[in-house]
Amino acid sequence: MHLYGTQAISEDGHLTIGQVDTLELAKEYGTPLFVYDTALIRKRARSFIDTFKKLGVKAEVAYASKAFACVAVYQLAAEENLSLDVVSGGELFTALKAGFPAERIHFHGNNKSIAELELAFDSKIGCIVVDNFYEIQLLQEISERRQQKMRILLRVTPGVEAHTHDFITTGQADSKFGFDLNNGQADEAFQQTFNHEYLELLGLHCHIGSQIFDTAGFGLAGEKLIDKISDWNKSHDFTCTVLNLGGGFGIRYTEEDAPLEPQVYVEDMITVVKNKATVLGLTMPEIWIEPGRSLVGDAGTSLYTIGSQKTVPNVRKYIAVDGGMSDNIRPALYDAKYEAVIASKANESKNETYTVAGKLCESGDKLIIDAKLQEATSGDVLAIFCTGAYGYSMASNYNRVPRPAVVFVENGKHQLAIRRESYEDIVQNDLPLTLKKGE
Repeated sequence: MHLYGTQAISEDGHLTIGQVDTLELAKEYGTPLFVYDTALIRKRARSFIDTFKKLGVKAEVAYASKAFACVAVYQLAAEENLSLDVVSGGELFTALKAGFPAERIHFHGNNKSIAELELAFDSKIGCIVVDNFYEIQLLQEISERRQQKMRILLRVTPGVEAHTHDFITTGQADSKFGFDLNNGQADEAFQQTFNHEYLELLGLHCHIGSQIFDTAGFGLAGEKLIDKISDWNKSHDFTCTVLNLGGGFGIRYTEEDAPLEPQVYVEDMITVVKNKATVLGLTMPEIWIEPGRSLVGDAGTSLYTIGSQKTVPNVRKYIAVDGGMSDNIRPALYDAKYEAVIASKANESKNETYTVAGKLCESGDKLIIDAKLQEATSGDVLAIFCTGAYGYSMASNYNRVPRPAVVFVENGKHQLAIRRESYEDIVQNDLPLTLKKGE
């Protein structure tokens, strides 16, 4: 069985995380429960940052917090000297509430509202990643009216297709994100922002996809961006100070996945950018990256309690858990794959095959199809690995199911990071009917 981070198996055969028994966590906090191994998050953050330092390259490593956002994880990111990538007013508000340094916040999004942009200006954040011409117009109007400067990057689509799921590939030409690098849109965006009185154009940004297992796509995208920067340098004497190559670094979900170590992605990016910049006679820009899943994905484990079981003769055995697509929609949305273990039997052989079904009223609510597990009994705690990215952040109240609690563990200690929703929480924004029949 593959173990992640500080996961271990105790003498009594229980799965532990951060030296804490998962059965004790389930007992104290209930299930479903997200458990985050904060030591693993810290280790990954330091691996990215230390590689840049070792190679003497100025950089920012920004946590792409759409993967998992809450006050406590933003505070953890701040402790580890990460910058922050937010994609909505809600994420920005949460980061500010957490006391995250505003100057290290980068704001993404393909349809930022005026209110969101005003909040960004009010907060004096570090950078806005500009996605389209409408946003350029808004930024010009807001910055001129306020007479306030804002640093920006232009997000471009370099025409590079990552080897990943169609729904999470964002660098190809047909994308809702960014200015196309090859059809003149990026050049027009440059013309509209270069030398604007209040918009300080730092450079370019791209993001070619997610769950990527090689460095070739990043290298190709980097070369394309450097070529465009060289064109603008020759035509307008533009100096690019920041090149943001995004994130998308893959993690291991199952034995079929073979991710690279964080430092390998960084080292290859730096080599490509440095060599290309040298050939073209350009100053080496500061490199920004945006790891999200690779920081928190395999640091998260979901705990569930097994309830009903069903055997369809000659077809399959089902076990049902007390969560499902309301706390992890990725299997239904992306056909995402996971591995699991029965937490109290972690040292026993996996001799049974079950399909793990959720409790939501949908036939497609299956968390794992044909999972290899120990023999399951109602009341057992099931641990599903690598649910730290896009699990809680995409959770819903479908079927009016409350969202789970989130717990952080490290060095034998644990703390509640997000409390479990109650039924009262579910109805708190509901209003009674006031329209009268027939009136």
